[in-house]
Amino acid sequence: MRTGTPLSTDRRVRKILAVLAAVAAALAMAVLPAPRAHAESNGVGLTPALGWSSWSYVRHSPTAAVIDAQADAMKNSGLAAVGYQYVNIDDFWYQCPGSQGPAVDQYGRWATNTSTFPSSGSTDGIAVVASHVHADGLKFGIYVTPGISKQAVARNTAIQGTGYHADDIATSSSEANYNCGGMVGIDYSKPGAQAFINSWANEFASWGVDYVKIDGVGTGDVGDVQAWSTALQQSGRPIHLELSNNLAIGSAGTWAQYSNGWRTGGDVECYCGSNGSSYPLTDWGNIQQRYAQVAAWQPYGGPGAFNDYDSIEVGNGSNDGLTAAERQSQLSLWAMAASPLILGTDLTNLDSTDLGYLKNKAVLAVDQDAIDASRIVSNGNQQVFSKTEADGSVILGLFNYSGSSSQTVSVNLAAAGITGSPNATDLWTGSSIGAISGTYSVTLAPGAVQLLRTPAGTSAATEYVSAASGRCLDDPNANTTPGTLQEIWDCHHGANQEWTYSGGTLRSLGLCLDAFNQGTTAGTKVDLFNCNGQSNQQWTENSNGTITGVQSGLCLDVTGGGAGANGTGVELWTCNGGSNQKWTKA
Repeated sequence: MRTGTPLSTDRRVRKILAVLAAVAAALAMAVLPAPRAHAESNGVGLTPALGWSSWSYVRHSPTAAVIDAQADAMKNSGLAAVGYQYVNIDDFWYQCPGSQGPAVDQYGRWATNTSTFPSSGSTDGIAVVASHVHADGLKFGIYVTPGISKQAVARNTAIQGTGYHADDIATSSSEANYNCGGMVGIDYSKPGAQAFINSWANEFASWGVDYVKIDGVGTGDVGDVQAWSTALQQSGRPIHLELSNNLAIGSAGTWAQYSNGWRTGGDVECYCGSNGSSYPLTDWGNIQQRYAQVAAWQPYGGPGAFNDYDSIEVGNGSNDGLTAAERQSQLSLWAMAASPLILGTDLTNLDSTDLGYLKNKAVLAVDQDAIDASRIVSNGNQQVFSKTEADGSVILGLFNYSGSSSQTVSVNLAAAGITGSPNATDLWTGSSIGAISGTYSVTLAPGAVQLLRTPAGTSAATEYVSAASGRCLDDPNANTTPGTLQEIWDCHHGANQEWTYSGGTLRSLGLCLDAFNQGTTAGTKVDLFNCNGQSNQQWTENSNGTITGVQSGLCLDVTGGGAGANGTGVELWTCNGGSNQKWTKA
């Protein structure tokens, strides 16, 4: 890469003007683009959660001994050593005497079932289990549902630390509690409502809880989600907040703002075992449902807040309900989607082959990159997803959607941003498959996958010169703050005008050219942002000199349609063949 030259006089003037412009901008915030949607800011969940949950295998019968044994198995199997850390109790940890709702303590919070989670002196039984999990070097999670128990309302229990009571905040509307029932809503406009959730969160924090799952959440429960987000953050303990289940995609921004993850669909379990058995845990049909979900939810996941496609049912061999190929496909699809990998299997009876799948570090790295893949092929039983890593390498997942017949799956590599003839590595076998180029095809057994990585391209740094003005695509003052809007400026060979085109991304100063806030409409501003592999950072260089955004199909355009003076912004606009949409490399 060429190095930048010192700032010229007019560049120094420009810096002064930039300060003045910032002052003016502060007085005119209404005309600026809307702020980028932000994720839950509780300091956890920056990468997808890895761990285990009791629901799939244990279901209705969690006990302290069972949870302790699963935690020990996670440690002793080596799963903890490769990153699996959460051990989560799902439903049935609390007393449920009947349809009147969960039993409660003096402050209206669910009471622990002491017959299955016995106390140790004055220490609550859940806190005892959390201590055991922590002693294994792991983290502990628990389950709740929205609202307040009818038992708390009937007893009109006090709200800890306040003069308010349950009846002051309860509504008459029912809330979802799938197995116990008996929950009613909370009116969060009432004094004491937030204090009630705060007291519950504080109790969890005192027990050593690291993860809270709120089940039964719908669009009518935004108040509960906000309250729990606030409560957990004020508790003084970093606690991951997960939402379940089948959340509305139209409210994705809300779920991302207030939680670390959200279930995109119903349960992955098949509930098809005989005589109430947990086995088989799932079936291929339940995995197939997730392909469309991964494609639809791709724009919404990212560091701090992830799309959750439910439990990984890999670990118990044939009892998983999936063939070996289908187990690899489930893990691959979830990894391509940067989904939490929360195991639903019995960790005390791990199948050795499955354990190898779960500990595959190359596949885990695909998940932990925190980048959601885009679907680039959806042709019947042929499914292909791709994403570009922060280092410019490309991950390709080629899937046979059919569970009954072999399929040849093909992909135009250019659609994934792969140019030239890079060598590809199969991440499941660890072996090189040699150079790939043009259109790549592979024949896959029923339900099988091939997961490939190609290295970053070696494109030389270059300047992009506007055909209309002769000025260069420029990052103002070499500003590396994510979200900096881009412009054109006299070409000066500085590092902030040097770009590399690799894997479909345009990069400068370690950041990626980005359609602001996932915008797909004409006039969307273009900025520099942390490389995340999302489709709003994917660009196609066309033979006529235009550059189109993969997500929007719009052209990179100098604002205003004319030649453009120094400092003129760049944006996305409907492709029209104008010289302000054509770029040459210098």
